[in-house]
Amino acid sequence: MITGVLSLLCLGLCLGSEEETNNEHLPKPSLSASPSTAAEPGGNVTLKCQSRFQNVTFMLGKWQDSGYRQEQSSAGPQAEFLLTGLAPPDSGSYFCAYKRRGSQVWSEKSGPLQLVVADYHDGHRALSRKKATRIVFVTTVSCISILLLFLSVFFIYRRSQHGPSHEENQPFQISQEGYGLKDSQEVTHEELNAMAPSEAAPVPAKEAPDLGDMQS
Repeated sequence: MITGVLSLLCLGLCLGSEEETNNEHLPKPSLSASPSTAAEPGGNVTLKCQSRFQNVTFMLGKWQDSGYRQEQSSAGPQAEFLLTGLAPPDSGSYFCAYKRRGSQVWSEKSGPLQLVVADYHDGHRALSRKKATRIVFVTTVSCISILLLFLSVFFIYRRSQHGPSHEENQPFQISQEGYGLKDSQEVTHEELNAMAPSEAAPVPAKEAPDLGDMQS
């Protein structure tokens, strides 16, 4: 009698030990978010935990909060955890695990899923400020470029106006030299001396009257 009880007890322990050993090697599940891993305050997100087995109990946990825990039994291979009325403190890294019914051993934890709950309006305002700053910078650079271009064109125009006026005076000077014309201011003192004798007309001397003719 005692031997039979001991045998049954030993068989139960062996079966339980074998079941827990098998549960320890359960593959880890996958965790996904719908519609997105980013949400606005007050929004809703569904976290879906997927396994390879049916008739299991799923557990949703949070890495940063050891006290956060949700469990859900499912006849299928997956479970959905609906998170409503989200707030910034709900942000964090989530994971899930599962165990077979009648067992206390959980599977490996899934990979972390990062959930972000933030006010998108703040991001939009920051983006708008950044865009406005960029527009001001581009406008300033464009105005400076146009001003420099205008000054360059004006400088080239002024130089083109001064160039031809200087060249037009040279043919007139060459023509004067060709015809041998000189300005009155360019006549030298030697030329005046050379011109003086030629311009003075000689005065003929008068002969003295003969005295003999006068007496007669």
